[in-house]
Amino acid sequence: MTRLRRAVAVTGAALVLAAGGCSSVETEITPAGAVNEIGIVAKDAELYAALPEGVRTKGFIRLVTDASYAPMEYFSADGRTIIGFEPDLAAALGQVLGIRVELVVGVFSTAIDEVDAGNYDGVLSSMTDTPERRERADFVNYFSTGTSILVQRGNPGAIEELGDLCGHAVATEAGTYQEEMLKRVRATCGTTTLSIHSLPTNADALVELRTGRVAAVLQDYPPASYIATDAKTSAFFQLASDKQYEPGLFGIAVDKDNAALRDCLRGALQRLIDSGTYTDLLARWELSASAVTKATVNGR
Repeated sequence: MTRLRRAVAVTGAALVLAAGGCSSVETEITPAGAVNEIGIVAKDAELYAALPEGVRTKGFIRLVTDASYAPMEYFSADGRTIIGFEPDLAAALGQVLGIRVELVVGVFSTAIDEVDAGNYDGVLSSMTDTPERRERADFVNYFSTGTSILVQRGNPGAIEELGDLCGHAVATEAGTYQEEMLKRVRATCGTTTLSIHSLPTNADALVELRTGRVAAVLQDYPPASYIATDAKTSAFFQLASDKQYEPGLFGIAVDKDNAALRDCLRGALQRLIDSGTYTDLLARWELSASAVTKATVNGR
């Protein structure tokens, strides 16, 4: 399978990297990229005017992400540029809104805390929209998927479903929906144990699996499928099965007190859906099966 592996380059959108939200360095913007090649609907003047005054004054929307989740968001070979479906989506949203959208690398488990503190305008990082998270943020839903089990190539632990994880050590990224899933599975294991390794990033979880410290990694289906089929990693990993567990929605998390930004993002996403650009971006990353047909907030 071929996948787009290039930087996003569009007028009005910038990708920014920062270590834990500290001093940032703007990435190099190349003269052509996924969004420009597909084509973007024109700037929506009404949506731009509806943006919070503070956003228009500073001239950008800053979203935090964890760039370890290919093909959703990850570093290109240069180690600086974030590529993937979500960077493409951020760039496209910026085109519609007529304002820069910056992605800043942070820690997933504390991302909503950083938004609460005012350090970022939102989170764009394959974050599952859950009732618990809705108590702290609103979610502009843009993606639908489930959870998969990733194992070593050959599946030495003979793991096929969630119940088979009992008696094993399993890794996942800290603060994710999958971490909570593993806790629920562990509660059903009876006399056997399930050791949960909660790691800072998804990349750390994959290292644990490849080195045999754990028998499986629990993660969203898109990155699990990508890792199981990509030429660089398929020799080491495979899906335990094709089954996806507890399907749900991803959303851009925005502070609950920032309804204006939330509604502008939803409006921009709907423009992308209506124009077909959203569908084209998903197809670029072989994610068409995860499309939503309407931009919703908190699943509604």
